[in-house]
Amino acid sequence: MGRYAEAFQQSITDPDTFWGAAASGIDWFRQPTVVLDKSSPPFYRWFADGVMNTCFNALDRHVRDGRGEQAALIYDSPVTGTDRTLTYRQLLDEVARFAAAMPRASVPGPHHRQVMFPAGKAEFTQPASYRT
Repeated sequence: MGRYAEAFQQSITDPDTFWGAAASGIDWFRQPTVVLDKSSPPFYRWFADGVMNTCFNALDRHVRDGRGEQAALIYDSPVTGTDRTLTYRQLLDEVARFAAAMPRASVPGPHHRQVMFPAGKAEFTQPASYRT
């Protein structure tokens, strides 16, 4: 059996072990103690008592770990003719600037945001929401 097939099989037969190991590959503010909360079927919850930040895991930790100058986002639009590559550091700076502007613009908390921007700027809005 190949590695993919083995990993897939373990994810089905032993999801707690498989996804617990996968979760150790990201940064947590509070490490989860339970992988899959099955206490209220059919409403299962993954990592219910863990606390993490998606934006931190997508951007900040790569800069922290020395990959700040590596390409993080390649935007190539045949429609607009725009071609742009952003490093992790550049993308983090853009996202941080946008996140800082949201409260000043009276944009409510992250669960109430729908922000529409043209392509080439929209990639900053979602991570910025998770920072505030």
